[in-house]
Amino acid sequence: MLAVWVEQLLGFASGALGAIREDERYPTLMAWARKEGPALVGGDQALAQALAPELWSQTPLARLDFAAEPLARPGRNEPCWCDSGRKTKHCCGAVSLPGHVPTHLMWMLSLRDWKGDTLKAALASGQAPAQALLEAGLIAAESGQRGRAQQILESLFERADWLTLPEQAEPAFEILIDLYQERGFNRKREALLDAVLDRGPLFLRGVALERLCLMHLDNDDLDSARAAFVRAQQALPDSPTLAYIEAMLLLHEGHEQEAAERSRFWFRRLARQGDLEPDQLQFLADLAENPGATLADQLLSAEEDLAEPLVALQALLAELPVAPRLEIRRDAEGGLEYHSTAREDTLFAAWQKVFQSQVESDAPMGFDEDPWSRAGEWLPALCSHPEWLDSPAVLQALALALASRFGSLPWMAPSLFEPLATRLERWLEQVRAEGEGGFVWDSADNAVLLRSGLALVVGMERGARARSRELAERLLTLDAQDSLGLRELVLDQLLREGRDRAALELSVRELEGEDDEAPPLGLLMGRVLALYRLERRDEADAALAEVRRHNTHAVPMLCAENPRPVGGGGDGVAAPGSRAEAWQYRTLMRDQWRTTPGALDWLQGRLGE
Repeated sequence: MLAVWVEQLLGFASGALGAIREDERYPTLMAWARKEGPALVGGDQALAQALAPELWSQTPLARLDFAAEPLARPGRNEPCWCDSGRKTKHCCGAVSLPGHVPTHLMWMLSLRDWKGDTLKAALASGQAPAQALLEAGLIAAESGQRGRAQQILESLFERADWLTLPEQAEPAFEILIDLYQERGFNRKREALLDAVLDRGPLFLRGVALERLCLMHLDNDDLDSARAAFVRAQQALPDSPTLAYIEAMLLLHEGHEQEAAERSRFWFRRLARQGDLEPDQLQFLADLAENPGATLADQLLSAEEDLAEPLVALQALLAELPVAPRLEIRRDAEGGLEYHSTAREDTLFAAWQKVFQSQVESDAPMGFDEDPWSRAGEWLPALCSHPEWLDSPAVLQALALALASRFGSLPWMAPSLFEPLATRLERWLEQVRAEGEGGFVWDSADNAVLLRSGLALVVGMERGARARSRELAERLLTLDAQDSLGLRELVLDQLLREGRDRAALELSVRELEGEDDEAPPLGLLMGRVLALYRLERRDEADAALAEVRRHNTHAVPMLCAENPRPVGGGGDGVAAPGSRAEAWQYRTLMRDQWRTTPGALDWLQGRLGE
């Protein structure tokens, strides 16, 4: 019965709103209610006449700057407000409405229908009830009207009385954050998060902290992510989302074992409380058993239309056969060259028909256009034609595409990047088996193998650090010129593994071989950190002085608790000596300085020197 009433109420209210918009006069509404209204409420004339004044009294009117024009509710012996001429007790006063009429209903329907300047003016008036904004925004988001949803939900969270927001505002807040992210409004996203943390209700502050933590993880700012997680834990200590976030954070930091232990802790704690839905409990159980695999499955399932082909790709890569041999030749100077065969060219041509994006030949990584816009076509096609991966050019394109989307997620390394790395390593072993000789980037098709290696090194950098370093070292044995800039990555990984002497030897050797005036900041800072850890402080001071001559921003940026992110150039490459270069180093390695006892304090003490 209630469902019937809700359906009738929405239909009647929508019709009434259409009548009101004709001239925004009460008699117009009542004329409509008598003539057309009964058909919308089961033929009940009395109900139509009784309902119309209720709706009029809450309807926003453009002629009144979107205020309503409520009717005075008449007494029992006074003339009825439906203008029937009868006393109220013999007219609408004798009608019992079948159910509740929400006081924000006409505002919600108006927000659903208004467009352009009218919608903008209505929102700017500040008259809209919070519940109407909430419901209209959610409806717009669910129907795919992203711009309208953003516009309406922004008005909800621009209100001064946030502490009175209903708890149903939580999904609206998350939707607005997602809309900002999808549409590239990063400053708006950060401003909203900051505003909620500053003055929002407790239930929203906890969610904001969770989202802030995820945002910092996306930016590889692990220190800020950790700080946000701690604050979220204090605000919402029993939120199951914290288990998910902490597992991600620990995996980003390279602490696989601790991630599993903490996941088991969360499972035991939250299971004892008995407040979780069965699917939440199962997720926590899976997370406790294998955090990386569970996060990978969760991520793929959230990919909507791509979930099924991505899972199929995982299955394909898990069963990838041994790679076929390549054609390796020597050039006139004795250098080694990979030459693609006719079969490999045919396979690549078939792949390229569906993939279409072109690898940028002048850049280490990147495409002329985003390949993921057509992933719904090329992913299933690749899974139907696994032989395409016999072509190194196809492997290169796939590795680059996967790195662009999943390269910062450590839990994706085992299922997506490591199988491709195994195939590439076989090819690199074949090159090395040909004997001594350089393997130059711009010779024949060598760049295909080298670029593939770079993409896979990056893809495994967080989730399979040792494997990533080993592949980088293998590439460096072939590419002595370090066309890919892998020396810094190997150095960073050695420092992460605590192999400080090996890291120092590498940094010293590579810096001595630098001919240009701008050695990589990572090599310079890596040498400083290795010397500090080895307690060779005088040498560390001298090495730090060289860092400061190269980049005056590096030490202040590394010591700062929460500096503003700095982007690189148009191609993402930071200029030597720039703030962007300092920011990139901080993003990659501050966690190593932070976890080295006394290291940041030592740097801080030298800021004023």
